[in-house]
Amino acid sequence: MVKTDSGSDLQLPYEEADVIEMPRSWSAWFGGPNTAIGRRIAPRIAPVAGESADDESDSGLSSNAILEKQLAEEAGSAIQYRTCSWQKTAALLFSEYICLAIMSFPWSYSVLGLVPGIILTVAQALVVLYTSLILWQFCLRHPEVRDVCDIGQMLFWNKKWAWWFTAVMFVLNNTFIQALHVLLGAKYVNTLIGGETTAISCQTVTIGLIVTIISWIASLPRTFGVLSHLGTGSAIFTFISVILAVIFAGVESHPAGYSPVPVTDPLTGEALPSGAPIVTLIPLATTTFVNGLNAFLNISYTFIGQITLPSFIAEMKEPRDFPKALWACTILEIIVFSIVGGAIYAYTGNQYMTTPAFGSLQPLYKKIAFSFMIPTIIFLGVLYASVSARFVFLRIFHNSRHKNENTVIGWATWAAILLATWILAFIIANSIPFFSSLLSLLSSLFDSFFGFIFWGVAYFRMRKADGAVSLFKERTLRGWFEGLVNIIIILTGVFFLTAGTYATIQGIIDEYAAGSVGRPFSCASNGI
Repeated sequence: MVKTDSGSDLQLPYEEADVIEMPRSWSAWFGGPNTAIGRRIAPRIAPVAGESADDESDSGLSSNAILEKQLAEEAGSAIQYRTCSWQKTAALLFSEYICLAIMSFPWSYSVLGLVPGIILTVAQALVVLYTSLILWQFCLRHPEVRDVCDIGQMLFWNKKWAWWFTAVMFVLNNTFIQALHVLLGAKYVNTLIGGETTAISCQTVTIGLIVTIISWIASLPRTFGVLSHLGTGSAIFTFISVILAVIFAGVESHPAGYSPVPVTDPLTGEALPSGAPIVTLIPLATTTFVNGLNAFLNISYTFIGQITLPSFIAEMKEPRDFPKALWACTILEIIVFSIVGGAIYAYTGNQYMTTPAFGSLQPLYKKIAFSFMIPTIIFLGVLYASVSARFVFLRIFHNSRHKNENTVIGWATWAAILLATWILAFIIANSIPFFSSLLSLLSSLFDSFFGFIFWGVAYFRMRKADGAVSLFKERTLRGWFEGLVNIIIILTGVFFLTAGTYATIQGIIDEYAAGSVGRPFSCASNGI
């Protein structure tokens, strides 16, 4: 470390370290003001587009100095980005993870069996917790990081192709999640209506358009500090919704579609579900590899949300406090997901299970519980739209007053970017007849990187910058263990990318074979 003429710390990124500065012990897991910040893996990333040469003057500053400079530059601005406390960040995490996807856990447990399902739920939560902590440590070392695209470029040796590759995955992932929530909004309204109606022209498409407009308006706030208040309300309503679903599943006399005696479909002649609900502790012998893997991937995709974390950390006033928000969210996830998934499955059984599990409730109970999901259906799409819009907006106006001031050009551009993402989401939601399976396919392709591969690579890049790659140089039990864990994390990402993609494509083929694939822009009700 040396001092510049102005007195700022200058860190030469490739000089040999006297000590290994990777956060250790308590601070590595829980953060706090005493968290050590390790060495950068490289100088500040090169500008991608629209950044002036002045930005490169930060490339030699220490992480603390860059953070202090960012806070100083925003001081007094009308719109400030680094304003989130760890409590506000926790609210954003709650709203991202405590969502409608919880109601797909009962189906996963019906395929995997109750015991393996709960074990995999806890295991996946801990893996995501660990990789998120690696991500956090990376962001501490590089506070100029604005989103996962910056991280992708830095991890792969500052190559522009890595930035563009990550950016394409990033925007597609977020836009498809927006589209999913357009579809879910239409599904909710159709469920409430109870089927087809002549009062609405082209029912599902029209409802989807209304949901899109509402979501675009809700997306307009420009900082996560404002959205965190909406996120808190969203998480509370989701919690009420799933608790009601559990209560209703327990108090109703039988699940929807129940028949005490064997019956057949009058149109197809196929046997319909009948008899008392069947609950299994382990997978049935008839469970195929494709079904089992899809059920596991369903659990995994609900937890994998690291794609948004760099954007959240980039707006925290004190990034060292991020683990507090992460731990609070992870503990709540494990409790809520396991209890809701297990309880609803226990009362519904294998043969009456639907996804989302609201469809397994009697009509009145289904409508009441599902109604409390409205804020989440809107907000989660809004959150991902905001992350994508911020990604574009900050690159257009990186060195402009429009970024931090209330200008007509700034707000008009922000609104236009959001509108473009929502129009694309609306088109996607109505164009793809096998949307849920395609979303799983995209998750296999994208989450393999954003959930696993990136963070295993980040671990080894940071350890190399500290002067010791754990598996090869730091010959301690902890060093070997951490090294092996991160190799396994990378291999898990490769498994998601290969076997997960295969399982999803096979699921799409099976849907076509069964004739269950609908038509693009179908007006028919999609209610459950």
